[in-house]
Amino acid sequence: MSRGPELKGRAARLARLFPAGRAQAARTPFVLLVVLLLGGGLIGLLVLNSALSEGAFRLDDLQRETKSLTDEEQGLQRDVDAYSAPDALQRRARELGMVPGGDPAFLDPDGRVKGVPSPAPAAARQTGVKPLVLAPEAFTTPPPTPTTPGR
Repeated sequence: MSRGPELKGRAARLARLFPAGRAQAARTPFVLLVVLLLGGGLIGLLVLNSALSEGAFRLDDLQRETKSLTDEEQGLQRDVDAYSAPDALQRRARELGMVPGGDPAFLDPDGRVKGVPSPAPAAARQTGVKPLVLAPEAFTTPPPTPTTPGR
């Protein structure tokens, strides 16, 4: 049996570069390589998908916490606004025994008084609440230091 037509010249030289018979390459290593690549790719996708899912859950928890903290901040801001309203400040000042002051007096850097200092009006002082008066020695003596028993 002949292998086919005889080649001459350049075609013959090229034909010698290729094997004459059909070469049987081992298929097992190639199949094993393909299976390992596919398996590794699937495991990689599974790990990537798990990491993305974990990140999505963490993001959801953080968004929920942010919303909760924003609501709390807004509630606290409403409380601060309510306490700093002029009528609320006036009510708390009266509860503490404070009275509206008169015209202010100022001190110049050289010690001269500008304006006429005067006490609060008598009608404003009669609120029924005893005002807080500190003795002068409260400003000069240091506070007592706590001591530990047994020393």
